[in-house]
Amino acid sequence: MYEKAKKRFDKYIQDNFDIDNEIVKRKYDHTCNVVKMVEYICDDLNLTCEDKELAKVIALLHDIGRFEQSRQYSSLIEASKKINHAALGVKVLFDNNWIREFIEQDSYDNIIELAIFNHNKYKLETDNLNDKELLHCKLIRDADKADNFRVKVTGDITSMAKITKYEVENSNISDKVFNDFMSKKAILSSDRKTAIDIWISYIAFIFDFNFTSGLKYIYDENYINILIDRFNYKNPATKDKMELIRLFANDYISDRLEIAKHLKK
Repeated sequence: MYEKAKKRFDKYIQDNFDIDNEIVKRKYDHTCNVVKMVEYICDDLNLTCEDKELAKVIALLHDIGRFEQSRQYSSLIEASKKINHAALGVKVLFDNNWIREFIEQDSYDNIIELAIFNHNKYKLETDNLNDKELLHCKLIRDADKADNFRVKVTGDITSMAKITKYEVENSNISDKVFNDFMSKKAILSSDRKTAIDIWISYIAFIFDFNFTSGLKYIYDENYINILIDRFNYKNPATKDKMELIRLFANDYISDRLEIAKHLKK
């Protein structure tokens, strides 16, 4: 299932995009790493081969709307163009039945569509999802968020978020963003008022993981500390708050991993 989809996906990239373009390469690398991450999570959860293959196909296609976005607008920043890349991806794949070029059977279409459509939502609405749909929506959301930590560690912050190192180091943390973080809440984009608010919102992804597999990856790679240490905070109050965020985030992950360890015994 996955190998056929991967060959078609690579042909799509080769035929339509310049892989040497920084935007395209970053998104292609992200896609490949999300596939690896979802495979890691599936293995950790001991899921079936069928679910693992399906999860990898969803991971492969989850950001296809981003590629169309980059082709049309030369940007991956949605706010400036009012684009929802998840909704665009669903439209591209399903409006003209293009999905059939990636996967022959149509029995997974509803799951694929729901998982892609919901992967970037602030909160996953679970009421109308059956168990399999819910599983795959959770898998792609976790895999995507986990790899976003790698992206934020290695990527250029200006091209990722239209903020500069200077702005992050010299801005103050909004009260609501700080309080929401310390209340274990993901940060709404509309609540981000400063450059450092944006950076903190990425770290706050930890509060929206469904499985501990992705959190273990973040812990093992030391991503919380690396993300915080990317900057030299000039404001003493901001510096103190970032240290509180560091401690709180690391403790939160450690606690969830410890609980999961005991539950497995």
